[in-house]
Amino acid sequence: MLHFIIRRVWQMIPTVFGVILITFVLFNVVGGSPATMTLGKHVSPRALEEFDEQRGFNKPLFFGWWAKTRALAAENFEHGAGAWRTGGQFLAPAGLRLTNDITVPLAFALQATNAYRLTVTYRLGEGARAAFQGGEPQSLAAGPSTPLRAGPSTTLRAGKDWQTVALDFRAGLKPTVTDLVFRVAGGALDLRAVKLQRGMSRPYDSQLLFYLRQLAHLDFGVSSSLNQPVSTLLKQGVGPSLMLMFPILIGEELFAIVLALGCAFYRNTLLDRTLVVIAVALMSINYLAWIVGGQFLLGQKLGWFPVWGFESWTYLVLPVLIGIVSGLGGNLRFYRTIMLDEMYKDYIRTAIAKGVSKSGVLFKHVLKNAMIPVATNVVIALPFLYTGNFLLENFFGIPGLGYLGINAINSSDVDVVRALVFIGAVLFVVANLVTDLLYAWLDPRVRLE
Repeated sequence: MLHFIIRRVWQMIPTVFGVILITFVLFNVVGGSPATMTLGKHVSPRALEEFDEQRGFNKPLFFGWWAKTRALAAENFEHGAGAWRTGGQFLAPAGLRLTNDITVPLAFALQATNAYRLTVTYRLGEGARAAFQGGEPQSLAAGPSTPLRAGPSTTLRAGKDWQTVALDFRAGLKPTVTDLVFRVAGGALDLRAVKLQRGMSRPYDSQLLFYLRQLAHLDFGVSSSLNQPVSTLLKQGVGPSLMLMFPILIGEELFAIVLALGCAFYRNTLLDRTLVVIAVALMSINYLAWIVGGQFLLGQKLGWFPVWGFESWTYLVLPVLIGIVSGLGGNLRFYRTIMLDEMYKDYIRTAIAKGVSKSGVLFKHVLKNAMIPVATNVVIALPFLYTGNFLLENFFGIPGLGYLGINAINSSDVDVVRALVFIGAVLFVVANLVTDLLYAWLDPRVRLE
């Protein structure tokens, strides 16, 4: 068994790493800018940059010498002048025409002594002179092309055709927003595109490595909406979630198994048919309808239970009852099918012919041999004990992980949502291993190989 567990754990590693990659891509690539989703579109570029800096979003995704910076938005002057509209003349679709000196419109001062690259697509007619001035000389050469090393003044080459040049420089000890200047004389300088990037000291210092380093230290970041470590919020929420979901799981399974055994033994009788109708009815009613109906009837009208808060165990009675009733129909139908399948097998007929009592047939034979699918269903539900129930916790004000997750989604709290998704996926992988071990324990015919 030990050899099997070790082998399965090794197999789980690439699976978990795949979950990490999928989670990373979903929240760092597909979902757009986490800073914009969290802080909104109308905050200052400095605030967005600080958010990215704290959470590692200002690094390259996987690999690279250069990373984005919000100090200067990448502009394509074929569609508009953007932040440069006060310093030049927009000529669609030619680009932005500069006839005088213009200061690069930085949103905030660059990081002191950090390396930067300004990539410019331009054209400069005969007779016109243009130079880029800013920063200290920078000798860092990266990428396939050889960049110009921008110093106190770097002259741009003249040419009627569009050309792209990478200007590498280093910010001074006391950078300001007026450090970068294009000086133009004797004609016009046309700009088509401008992009500013920040240099990285190590190409592998990426967002993915930052995320993996966080996970290795069990650091899930800081909640942007609550301004607390995500690990602290998870510890605070797991208790209420377990107190809610564990009774629901136990009650659901016990009632479903007992009723399924009754259906199997008294099959095709009034009891069996009545329970099947009830199970179908329970399955047909929407989960949200159970919550709203239970709160209105049992809470507001009859006043038997409180409907909001988490001050004592009495606040959990109504959501536990709703959770059991809403999930009972599906489990009853599933377990009834399993029990009926066992009841028609030859060994049951043999046991009945030998005079085994009804209780002996049900509990010593039918239930024992039906435990493998039962165990599978139970173990698959175990991860939900941790992640909680989103609707129940949100409607009843129970401060569990489900309530935390809903609030995180509503407030675009990326770190909290990403942590919940990752932990839930890991728990499912572990649950599969536990299921295999239970198979061997419940059925001696199953060999762990």
